[in-house]
Amino acid sequence: MVDLSILNDNQCEAVNWREGSLLVLAGPGSGKTRVLTYRIASIIEATPDKHFKILGLTFTNKAAAEMRERIASLVPNAGDRTLLTTFHSFSADLLRQHGHHVGLKPDFTILVQDADRCSLLDEAIDRARNGADGHGMTGERLLPLVSRLIENNVGTEGALEALRNGSFDGVEVLASVYGSYRTLMIEKNALDFPGLIAEALGLLEKVPGVRKQIQRIYRYVCVDEFQDTNLLQYRILSHLVNPSTKNLFVVADDDQIIYQWNGASPERLWELREDFSMRVLQLPENYRCPPAVVELANRLIKHNPGRPAGKTELTAHKNPSDENVVRIKMFNNFEQEAAWVAEDIGGRPAGERARCVILARTKKLLEQTVDTLAESGISAYLAMRKNEFESAPLQWLHSILRLANARSSPEHLRLACRAFFLLEGINLDVRNIMSHAAAGDGDCLRSFAQAALARGELSPRARELLENALPRLSERLDFQSFERAAFAWFDDFQETVLGADGVFDEYSEEKEAWRGLVGEITSQYGEREITLHLLLQELDLRSKTPPPPDDAVPCFTIHASKGMEFDHVYLIGMVEDQLPSWAALKKGDDSREMREERRNCFVAITRAQETLSLSCSSRVQGWEKKPSRFLYEMGVLEPGRSSPKDKPKSRVLKPAPQ
Repeated sequence: MVDLSILNDNQCEAVNWREGSLLVLAGPGSGKTRVLTYRIASIIEATPDKHFKILGLTFTNKAAAEMRERIASLVPNAGDRTLLTTFHSFSADLLRQHGHHVGLKPDFTILVQDADRCSLLDEAIDRARNGADGHGMTGERLLPLVSRLIENNVGTEGALEALRNGSFDGVEVLASVYGSYRTLMIEKNALDFPGLIAEALGLLEKVPGVRKQIQRIYRYVCVDEFQDTNLLQYRILSHLVNPSTKNLFVVADDDQIIYQWNGASPERLWELREDFSMRVLQLPENYRCPPAVVELANRLIKHNPGRPAGKTELTAHKNPSDENVVRIKMFNNFEQEAAWVAEDIGGRPAGERARCVILARTKKLLEQTVDTLAESGISAYLAMRKNEFESAPLQWLHSILRLANARSSPEHLRLACRAFFLLEGINLDVRNIMSHAAAGDGDCLRSFAQAALARGELSPRARELLENALPRLSERLDFQSFERAAFAWFDDFQETVLGADGVFDEYSEEKEAWRGLVGEITSQYGEREITLHLLLQELDLRSKTPPPPDDAVPCFTIHASKGMEFDHVYLIGMVEDQLPSWAALKKGDDSREMREERRNCFVAITRAQETLSLSCSSRVQGWEKKPSRFLYEMGVLEPGRSSPKDKPKSRVLKPAPQ
């Protein structure tokens, strides 16, 4: 039985909510994931003889996997009654099943790289111009505009009016390019990330039967981190909830909206309340941060105008500590600042370093800090999303599987030939292979194998792979056995002299990442349900970043750190033009951009579980800087103090007595 005794009163009230819509305003460290998973588990436990399912939507695969694990530990066999996934994975699954209504086949490709999107957009430009002057249009230049139109739910028929309202030049041609791009994606059975959501929304809007089927299957819909939704995602959500029951359970925090650049909006949270007549329940208790950090967070966020009336302050659940919890450090230049961070972390036990984190508003400062740590003999890594594999073995495996899924793709063939050259030293002519395939059945995978096997210099192990394992992939789509055979070839080849010349750089790490991702996807869908196109689509939706090195110090941008927590947080580069950003300063003190920068700072400091170190410098990357206004708003820097004197200064805050 699900034990609710560990929950506080507000958490219990949220978990026990059954029918109708509820908005849970959950501050950082308030146990929102626990509330969400316990609610789902308790509904399943209370309805053992029912067949409806519960849909849980979130924004990262990591968060979805964590929810699945937690619910499985509370209620055995909960997977049969739940779908816990991301908006993008849900949209992909919807289009796999019903995409034929909008012209898509189940094995559609997801365009991950901007280069692929630009190439398709260049083709759309050529089609739309039809010999007319394109005003210097290129896919690279138009891609941000096209993405913005899709994300703002602008249909092809409404593009001309939207562009006119935006005062763009050459709007007729632009609208035609936009329409051609959307059409080409369907024709080529390929979608970019915005298009994936847009086509799923179009399906729900145009095919009432699909919409009603989903509403019938998923009696309850739960959403985590709702504040991060963009317009398309919100429109999809609106169609998933049964209008007669409005069983929608949303967890959000308006103080943690930091993705306005990606379409998130404070207004959307209040639009949700009105659209679904939602009751609001607050979870202000913070179980993560020391009281001193909670105090700073409350001071800071109060400076944001427009917060909802009646928003409750965070309350600290942890007991105060006698140790130094918050430090402010000031330096003459950023080199000194990075050196101090390296020295301070270097003074900690090696096993404690991975429980630290260095946060900054921009990647550039983190890169410099990682270099400084390396010079001090401290292992560190900059956490970044990685959309594609980079080692030759994984590139070849991935491109061959993609080619097996899309047999006439010149791009997948080109990548396969390039990686094969790095592995075998054999240069296969892409145009000849394409011509050979076109003269036959159009199968570039089979033509690739024939071209490679015709070369006498082919290594015995590669020949064995192409003669035995690749036909099973080509004829029966047996990608599991092909994957095993390919890794056996890679591992054997890695031990040879030929395979040692940079070809296998990052191979071990990416192999681990590949197996981890395949394991996650298999766990989510079940081994019997995994098809080649499902595997490839899910791989495209996930970061290929390898697991971090043991005992290495993680370095994150503030945006990348959202949803995480660390024992010791170092927030560096707290100067004007960095945090807040130059763009926010340009917009002004009361701008939406400045409010979001303040929320960025709020998110950063509330990652801390034990200590928080804030630092700034008078000179950053050669420019004179002033301390961030947020240091003054938090009360850790006194008015009038803007630069260090003879040496770095620090101020230590101890938690106030309770």
